Order: sequence, then C-alpha cells, then structure tokens
Amino acid sequence: MNQPKIRLGDLLVQNGLISDEQLVSALGEQRKTGRKLGATLISMGLVSEQALLELLSRHLNVPLINLEQYQVNPNAVKLLPEIQARRYRALVIEDKGDRLLVAMSDPADLNAQDNLSELLTKPFDTAVVSEAQLYDAYDTHYRKTDEIASFATELAEEYQQTDDFTLSAGVEEEQDTAVSRLLQSIFDDAVIAKASDIHIEPDENKLRIRQRVDGMLQETVIPQGNIAAALVLRLKLMAGLDISEKRLPQDGRTQVKVKGHRIDVRLSTMPVQAGESVVMRLLDQSAGVLTLDQTGMPTAILNRFRALLQRPHGMILVTGPTGSGKTTTLYGALSELNQPQRKIITVEDPVEYRLPRINQVQVNAKIDLTFSSVLRTTLRQDPDIIMVGEMRDQETVEIGLRGALTGHLVLSTLHTNDALSSAIRLLDMGAPGYLAASALRGVIAQRLVRRICDSCEETYTPTSQELFWLKHVDENIGEVVFKRGRGCQKCSQTGYKGRIGVFELLEMNDAMMDALKVGDTVGFARHARDSKGYRPLAYAALTYAKMGMTSVDEVLKLSEMVAEAGTDTEQAEDTGEYGQI
Repeated sequence: MNQPKIRLGDLLVQNGLISDEQLVSALGEQRKTGRKLGATLISMGLVSEQALLELLSRHLNVPLINLEQYQVNPNAVKLLPEIQARRYRALVIEDKGDRLLVAMSDPADLNAQDNLSELLTKPFDTAVVSEAQLYDAYDTHYRKTDEIASFATELAEEYQQTDDFTLSAGVEEEQDTAVSRLLQSIFDDAVIAKASDIHIEPDENKLRIRQRVDGMLQETVIPQGNIAAALVLRLKLMAGLDISEKRLPQDGRTQVKVKGHRIDVRLSTMPVQAGESVVMRLLDQSAGVLTLDQTGMPTAILNRFRALLQRPHGMILVTGPTGSGKTTTLYGALSELNQPQRKIITVEDPVEYRLPRINQVQVNAKIDLTFSSVLRTTLRQDPDIIMVGEMRDQETVEIGLRGALTGHLVLSTLHTNDALSSAIRLLDMGAPGYLAASALRGVIAQRLVRRICDSCEETYTPTSQELFWLKHVDENIGEVVFKRGRGCQKCSQTGYKGRIGVFELLEMNDAMMDALKVGDTVGFARHARDSKGYRPLAYAALTYAKMGMTSVDEVLKLSEMVAEAGTDTEQAEDTGEYGQI
C-alpha cells in the first residue's frame, strides 16, 4: 500500500504533541502493560485520541472517519470474520467494486495490513477511526442473526417432526448440542443489543424471537417453526421446570454465561395456540445494584425521597408498569438503608439481586409461602425495615399497612399509572381508608423514556397539534428548541440510544389524609395536584425534552396523548388538568 514506515513516538515528538521526556515515560509504561503506545499515551493523558487520529490521518494521507455517522455497508462487513476484525482492529466498511475501504484504529500497523491482505479477496484502502467507535461498531454489525439462522436450520434438519418433540436415546446428545448452540447465540445477540427481555413465540409455521431494546420490541422471524418445542424443552430443563407440563404456565430461573459475564435469566412459560411461549428477563449481576444517585432521579425529588426513607415508620410505595425500573429504585433505597444497626427483611418474587446483611425471602406459592404468610412471620422477626416485592392482594396490603403503623418502615410496589392513583388503588384493594391515610407517607411513580441518540440528534419543530398538547402539560412552555434523533448506525436507525427515568413524588399532607379517610377519591386527587412540590410524570418528561435529552414524541407517548390529525381538540380542552389527559 506504499505507506511509509513510521515510529509513532517520534512522529508525536516531531509535531510537538509530546516531549522527549513524556515519550520515555510512556515507553516505560508500555513495557509494563504490553499495550500499544498510542493507547498508553491516551490513558496517561499525554495526548487526546482526537489529536492522535488527526495526526495519523495527515501523515498517512488517509481519511479520518466518524463511524457513528458513516453509512457502513453491512454486506462489506461480512467480508471479514468478526474474530479477525477484532484481532487486527479493523472493519470493512465499504465495497467500491474493485477495492475495499477498511477502517482501522491504527492504519500504521503494517503487520496487520499484511494479514488483512491475505484474508480479503480484494485490495483495500485504509481509513483511521476511533478505537471506541470501532468496538461499538463490532457490537452493532457483528450481530448473531446469521448465526442464529444457521443453527436454526441445522436444528430443523435434525428434528423432522413438526408437531411434537421427544428425546431419542440415539440422538439425544447431538440434538442437545444443537439446541445449546442456538440458545447461546440467542443470548449472545440479546446481550450485544443490550436487550432487557427475550420473547420466544411459536407461530403456526414459524418461530418469532423478539428482543426488547430500550423498551421497544425488535423481531427476528425463523421459518423453521418445528424447532420451537426443542427450544422450550431445553429452557425448561435449564430452569428446573416440569418438562411434561405443557398445559399450565410455569416460572423458573437459570444462569447463562455471555462474554465472561454471568447473566441471571428469569423465565416464564405460557401455553398458547401453537405451543408454549417463553419470556426471559435478563439481569446482569456483574453490573451490581445502582445507587439512588445513579437512577437519574432529579436532585429535588431525590432529596425529598431520601427524607422519606429516614422516617422511622410508615409506608412508601414505588409505582409504575412492568419494566419501568421500580425494582432498581427499591434496591437503590435498600442499599442506602443497609446499615449494621438496622435489620432489613425483604419478601420478593423473585429475589433479583443478592444484598449482604439483608434477609431476603423468596416467595413460593406451591408450598403456601405467599406474600401475606411471609409478611406475618416477618413482623415477628424484629425488623426495622420491610420491603415487600409487590402489594398483590387485600391481605398483603392490610398487613403491610398495619406493619407501617407499628414502628416499621415498609417499602413496596404497585402497578398503577401514576402516584395519584396509587393511594386510590389501596382503597380499591379493600384497605380501610383510615388505615391507608394513617400509614402511607409517600408515593414515587416512574417511567423510562428513550434518550435521543447523541450521534444523530437534530432540531425539531413540533406541529401545532403537538404544541397544543404540550401546553396542557406546561402552559408556560415558552420558546424551546426541541430535538429528535435522525437515525444512524449507532442507534440502529431508531434515533434513540438508551433510556432515562422520569419521576413524580407525592408526599401525603393533612388534606390528602382527610380525603382518604372518608374515601373521597376526587378530593384526594384535587389536593394531591395542588400539593407543594408535586409535578406529574408528563411535566418531568417535558423537562427532559426541553433539555434536548428526549423527544416530543416520547413526552406525548408517556402522557398517553393522541396527537393525530383530526383529533377533537375542544374535547381535549374540556378534560382540564393534564393529569387526566
């Protein structure tokens, strides 16, 4: 490729980016760590990665490319196997017909280029890219979808039966290996995509595998529908479930190893028309429990929430739909409360994270170890703090409320839409108004909204219809520059990357307690909206949209507002408070 041989250290010194003394220091550190000189200099803070890349680009006369915004050709990527791409820190990003374009973090590595020349079928030109962007691109473009399809085909060929699956002694080991390889690929792909859940759904003649990424499902369709029974059977064996029971739902738990990490898998099966559907929640235990500071809770709400947690008794509820981060918030609260002088007992189904010093009880309905039965015993175990995984029935609610009145701090969750409806939900579940009013101290409601991808964000002007709805959330919205994601390689063309929590906190006051005692739900809601410091979820989401962190679409979706052409705006105006919209 006729590129000049180059000593990176000398080049940096010649261009005044580092001194001779800094080079000697970096070379000494390099000998200790075995890392490349460029990475060593960057980690030592002697030169920025951008400055190093620009220097290489000029000296080697190769383009400097931002992979986050470059339209990488997925077919070109496949020309170089992933293991070789990672070994030589290279990625084929374009096929120009007679030549290829290969992005490298170190295009001065002539040894790597020689090896790539033997691996690739065409001559190539090089471009320099950020190493961090390169590794992100590996995770984006070397997904396991092709591997999954290949293993599914292999499995389908082994299983000729289309309606049912039974183990045969002669082929059991071979079949088990094929199923295991397919499942490992499915788990690998889910972790690469940062999926929170995997759905395995049999259809009449096909199998759908869906992953929930940033709250949205992404679907892969496998035409070999006859392998569904084999996958479900293998998953049941892994989770210790009854493989002969196909008529009733079952819940279990297992662990898988992906990229050196142990991933906890919460598994739920359900009989459907075409077989059994399986949903798996993925929990990376290596990530540990987030602290309250790491949840993204705004400082004003966080300080008030911490004040509630320091009260000696009372009930605090965390509410929201499934997958809204309730458990994360509760575990963050427990990690702050976890002190040697406090006894904490939790009643959970299932126990998601193991915490030291905390007595965690796993509910088991099969042996009548229910929330209510465990909670009764818990009150006799001299606890200071009790965490109940979920308020599911009247008995659990009443025991929890009475425990909160007898000197215990009780933390729990409810599945409700917002903080206002949580207290009313307690009454609906049969709790006496006086008991709920006396025990309940505060409710925190939360949701997760998608964060705009910072690599493709652009300004966005809301439509008149959208502005109308936004003004119901905050009538003093003023002149705001909103943003949205255009869609790029980094965010898989969705415009979003990651999620952020939005919160509302409702603290009980005398007016709310009086309304709750007599079951006046309308009065309770009115006093709650007028209470000091209360801001609804939609307001919190709009605040993030004003800051350019999320989009108008996410605010409207959270608020359950319909911003379509032809919507009757006069009817919407009549609804009044934005909490009702």
